[in-house]
Amino acid sequence: MDESGENKGIFHGLKVLDCASFIAAPAAATVLSDFGADVIKIEPPGAGDPYRNLPNLPGYPRSEHNYAWHLEARNKRSIALDLAKPEAQAVLRRLVTEADVFITNFPPAVRKKLGLAYETLAPLNPRLIYASFTGYGEKGAEADKPGFDSNAYWARSGLMDLVRADESTTPARSIAGMGDHPCAMAFYGAIVTALYQRERTGKGSHVASNLMANGVWAASVLAQAKLCGATFSERRPRERALNAVTNHYRCQDGRWIMLSLLNEEKQFPILARCLGREELITDPRFSTKADRHAHSIELIREFDATFATRPLAEWRQILDGNGLVFGVVGILDDIPTDQQMIENEVLVPFENDTMLTVSSPIWIDGARKVRPRKPAGVGEHSDEILRSIGFDDAAIEKLRSGGAVG
Repeated sequence: MDESGENKGIFHGLKVLDCASFIAAPAAATVLSDFGADVIKIEPPGAGDPYRNLPNLPGYPRSEHNYAWHLEARNKRSIALDLAKPEAQAVLRRLVTEADVFITNFPPAVRKKLGLAYETLAPLNPRLIYASFTGYGEKGAEADKPGFDSNAYWARSGLMDLVRADESTTPARSIAGMGDHPCAMAFYGAIVTALYQRERTGKGSHVASNLMANGVWAASVLAQAKLCGATFSERRPRERALNAVTNHYRCQDGRWIMLSLLNEEKQFPILARCLGREELITDPRFSTKADRHAHSIELIREFDATFATRPLAEWRQILDGNGLVFGVVGILDDIPTDQQMIENEVLVPFENDTMLTVSSPIWIDGARKVRPRKPAGVGEHSDEILRSIGFDDAAIEKLRSGGAVG
């Protein structure tokens, strides 16, 4: 905290250049900003980062608020630079000399073309952490291939196929940012690890991550099984699952509940009593774990019939407090009033506003995050940032008139 008692964040004084677009790489910068880093968003003049336009694409929710940009660009200052112009590249190089972290998700060939390659920028600042994020990695035939999380993370890794109800159903589509946000946390971890190394050595470094690697990491239990030559079972639909107590069930109101009873021998009798189905405990089809697995389809039918007799809210009350592991299959309508999320600061209000936003999923004892600030307009802080690195009004006007700065 400063002398006024204001919380500045543990990364107060850390200067970060967010020279990236769309989600994963900029979201890693957002996490740094949540803990007080000064993040400068570098975007092209005019429309800015094309991610600003995401909510206008067909099929996305309609809102008076740019909800996607509110999430990814909070806390950041914006400078508009046309990096195709040498004058703008010169501005960026001057920013790099004073930065701690440079974040980009341009493919390697584009970085080289725009003068943003690690080999170009690192000599300007030996303490710089250069963080690059790609779709498919820095090497190989696909290094310059563009990718979104829907294809490079979700589809390429096998996740899109693996979450299907069974092998006859259509592969499941991902939702916006579903892979990008976990990737952002991995990328954030890489950056913070490099900052820790810099504390020890005094030297910066190049860190990298990519969508493909994170997708395989998310699928890694089954990926590792395949790498070990394991034999896989038939993928079965919910109604024919091999274990009834690790399955999901529809309640009377159409909502779903998910059981995850791994300590089955102890928990099955408790579950049966909670459901008002004590006779299942002594039913010879279900009396032992082996019996329940052998007759899983029949037990699923029994549970289907029982869960269909009460709404979800009642089942939550009945099952809570009995040591049973279960979860609600949430829907978006639940989120704005989820008290557990609010009390644990998963959802937090913007500064000077009642609108909530999703906080980054990290908390550090004794180090509160800064209050999230609404995003900036394209180039809103261009003049302020240029002055901070030594440009006077005449030089700024020259950059503007030449189109290098917006």
